[in-house]
Amino acid sequence: MKLSCKQIESICLGAVRIEETANGICFHRFTEKQEKLYEKVSADFYKKALTCAGVKLSFETDSQSLFLKVNVSAAPGRKYFSFDVFVDGKIAGYLDNFSQETLPLDYTKMQLPQGEFAKCFSLGEGTKQVSVFLPWSVAVTINELSVDDGAFIKPIRPKKKMLFFGDSITHGYDALRPSRCYTSRLAGAFGAEEINKGIANEQFFPPLAKTREPFVPEYICVAYGTNDWSRSTEDDFLERCYAFYQALSMNYPNAKIFALTPIWRKDYNEPREFGEFSRVHYDIQNVVKNFHNITCIDGFDFVPHDESCYADLRLHPNMKGLDYYYENLCEKLKNAIDVCCAN
Repeated sequence: MKLSCKQIESICLGAVRIEETANGICFHRFTEKQEKLYEKVSADFYKKALTCAGVKLSFETDSQSLFLKVNVSAAPGRKYFSFDVFVDGKIAGYLDNFSQETLPLDYTKMQLPQGEFAKCFSLGEGTKQVSVFLPWSVAVTINELSVDDGAFIKPIRPKKKMLFFGDSITHGYDALRPSRCYTSRLAGAFGAEEINKGIANEQFFPPLAKTREPFVPEYICVAYGTNDWSRSTEDDFLERCYAFYQALSMNYPNAKIFALTPIWRKDYNEPREFGEFSRVHYDIQNVVKNFHNITCIDGFDFVPHDESCYADLRLHPNMKGLDYYYENLCEKLKNAIDVCCAN
């Protein structure tokens, strides 16, 4: 039984809208207004905005199989992708373009095929919960999603929403599996739906924060700063940082907002016009203390200062590095939320 666009929309999390085209079903994590903002900024950012970071299908079914046929097109950046299928919280299989490859230590520059891919997954007998994590690295069109004839499909939707803003690490770099992104795992730990607005190479962009989402999030995580340090002056950074957090705080006064400062990067001791890398944390901390609903969290030591934890050996965590990032951040957020609730 091939699922209709309406059925797929009912089980989709992380997309603010879904579009049915002549080629299949596309997923949008940014609103039309937000996409147009990025279209004006650069072709690079616009294409990255069309990727499926944070998009997930979540449902209960008694089907014993799941057939997935997709078409993927690479955004600027990474060429690898993976669809991760879970049954009752355990991995059932992957649809990807790299499992047959021997990955080098730095796998970020690998040239891998794009286009049409398909796979049938065995789900087992009985009623079960199924999750399909879509790749963060590519734009996706689903040509077909099918279950057994006569099987039922029941959406599973968390009651809370967790909104993420950030640069490449928030976008997903460099998780080989989307289910291992820190954003996906963090949303799961807090029983929330992930809505991911991460864009690789992005800085604080106030026009994005000023647009309102078609929902009210319980939690918001913001993780910019490392690209600001590399490419802007401190004065310009302070202006954009303040405007971004001011807009978020005004739009979502009841949300718990967390300002995550950047993790270690190999070149952090190199000179920049901005000044010392530590100034980024200091400045963000000073900016957000002006807002009642924003908590600053120091991320510098979340990932060990060791090349083996980074896919590109300098900046973007690999799977091991992302494990450290998630575990340390999750603990800090839970502690911060407990303090907020106590007050």
